[in-house]
Amino acid sequence: MIPIKPSTINLTVDDIRGHFIQGNFLGHRAPTHLVALENTLSGVIMPIEDVREISEFTRNMGAQVHMDGSRLWNAATTDKELCEYAGLVDSLSLCLSKGMGCPVGALLVGSRQFIDRARHFRKAFGGGWRQAGILAAAGLYAIEHVWPTMPNTHMQAKRLARGLESLGYVLALPVHTNMVMLDTTKSTSVSTEVLSQALKPRGIILGAVYEESYLRMVLHHQINDECIDIILAVANELAAK
Repeated sequence: MIPIKPSTINLTVDDIRGHFIQGNFLGHRAPTHLVALENTLSGVIMPIEDVREISEFTRNMGAQVHMDGSRLWNAATTDKELCEYAGLVDSLSLCLSKGMGCPVGALLVGSRQFIDRARHFRKAFGGGWRQAGILAAAGLYAIEHVWPTMPNTHMQAKRLARGLESLGYVLALPVHTNMVMLDTTKSTSVSTEVLSQALKPRGIILGAVYEESYLRMVLHHQINDECIDIILAVANELAAK
């Protein structure tokens, strides 16, 4: 496995091309058979154009493409967009808990032959599950009722980001979907730690610092406009002191 750090905000075909291993190099390096993408990553959407270029290059080189689409629901908010992304990869995973609200569950998508093989390995490793209908029902409810609310959640995240930026907070990444990533190392009038402590009495708990230098704020369908108003009001109060 070779992790690739993107040269821009997301992976491009040039990043893949520069790390693709063709042949076995006298047995010293394993040739590339699979390219795995993640979409979204930290709330940032990988554009469909980049996925298409990576897919074309990888398949022309005789390898396959898998997409970790745990949060692909956020990148593709319509059936058409979801199908378009899925059509560019050989296999795809979709999470039913992250952002979708299910207690547990995920979907694996691929060809009939691929799914048959996946079921074999699931069974071999003790992954068979009986009476799973109640979990399937939760998944169907999420697809029908929670997925359509994501565009509104994305607008809330962007409003929150704009409000915090206006007070001196620095975004670590652009806000495409439901995540607001604050860079805790950059100077600002009020630290994220002070903001976090001030929000606790208002019933809002911000998670711990993410990867040492980021504060990750993740919105979901149960976050309403009032919650965003409270965060921005408290941030404004602190900045005014």
